[in-house]
Order: sequence, then C-alpha cells, then structure tokens
Amino acid sequence: MVLARALTIGAGQRPSKRRASEWVRTRARCGNEEVNLLQAYGLAAFRGERLVFRDLDFAVAAGGALVLAGPNGSGKSTLLRLLAGLGRLAAGQVLWSGADALADLIAHAARVTYVGHLDAIKLGLTAGENLRFAARVGGGQVAAALEAFGLTALAELPARMLSAGQKRRLALARLALSSAPLWLLDEPTLGLDAASVERFGSVLAAHRARGGMVVTATHLPLPLPDAAELRLAGGLAESPSPAGATEHWPT
Repeated sequence: MVLARALTIGAGQRPSKRRASEWVRTRARCGNEEVNLLQAYGLAAFRGERLVFRDLDFAVAAGGALVLAGPNGSGKSTLLRLLAGLGRLAAGQVLWSGADALADLIAHAARVTYVGHLDAIKLGLTAGENLRFAARVGGGQVAAALEAFGLTALAELPARMLSAGQKRRLALARLALSSAPLWLLDEPTLGLDAASVERFGSVLAAHRARGGMVVTATHLPLPLPDAAELRLAGGLAESPSPAGATEHWPT
C-alpha cells in the first residue's frame, strides 16, 4: 500500500510546528512501507528581470498528482522545467525524500521523465524507430508503448506523415517506456481527441498505481482523479482549491 496523497500549501502560508515536523521527514510512511516524496519549499523564479513566482510550497507523495493551473505566463512551464533540473531557482529548495533533489542532476534525471509542450520527435524516423531510440536510453517495451496509445498500425509510418494528434500520442508514448517515478508533463493532452485522452488516462492510472507521481500543467481537464491543484497567478500562487487530496496547513 502506498501513500497516495498530494499535500499542497499556497504562497505565504507556512506549516504549523507539528505539521512542519511531519513535512520535513526524510520519508513518508504508510504502514511499514517507505515511499518517495517530492517536496518544494519557498520556490522563486525569474524570467529575465521579471519575477515569475515566489513562495511556492507543495509536496506530492507516491501515487499522488498535482495539477498546475493559471493563465499564460504565470510560470507553469517554468516550474516544471525547474523541477526537472533544467533551470536555476532564484530561491527555495526541491527535496526528494528529504534530500536536495537537484544536488546531483544526473541522479535526478533518472527519477524524472519530462514531456514538454513540444513533441520532440524525429520526423525522419518512423513512429517505431522514435520509440526504439527512446527505449535504448530508458528501457521499456516498444510494442506495448505503441499499443497503449493506439499507434501499432502507424509504427512503420514516418513521423513527418503523422497528424498533430498522432505526433502528440507518439511523444506521450515515451511515458509508457519510462520507469522514472516522477512524470512532469506540460500541456500533455494538447491536440488529443477524446479516445486518446482516455488511453492516456489509463497510462496515468497505471503509473500512479505503481507509486508514481505526476505534476502537470494544463488548461484542459485531465484524467487524474483526486489530483490536487496549485493555481499560479503570476508572482504569487493562489491558495490551492480543495480537490481530492489537497490539504491546507494553518499558519
């Protein structure tokens, strides 16, 4: 059994002493099982000279999901890139099970699969070749990944001939190859039809059932039951709305 809660607090809020002592434990426990925990405390970031956000605090436990919401330019993509180790924090710290997650970027890369808003596929390769290349890095079964996103019949088709939605499905199919516990997803369902979103939901559910975590930015509804939400307003984060397993900590 895994701890499947996502704990989130908003900008300017701080845990009580009792909650703080729980929050900074090096491991979250459920029964006798130790599970991973992603924590962020006091995060701030600039884009150029503009403050994008500050005072972001949240935590996502194994099996949990956190949805980043907010208008364009509020910092959703920036936050995902920072969590992936692809940028530099202006302030704050990201912890993985109590240790500095970004102190060793090579080790952190093994914990993370990041899918940005661009598909990042090789147009000159077939759909199958794109996934076989990804599998050489991260492992996984290419045939199962193609099947998970309804791409089996398109496996030998050059990626340049795929539709926009098919290219997005191919990009997301890399998730089915991944054994990384933390998935960071930027607008993952952009361009997908309803049937593809349903398939994607099955992949997300299987990942969370294995104790995986999801942090995603989106403007569209996602198949993530009981996900917590962190709404970014630009500069500051609004207090998270009650969604599923969100918990507010008093000051």
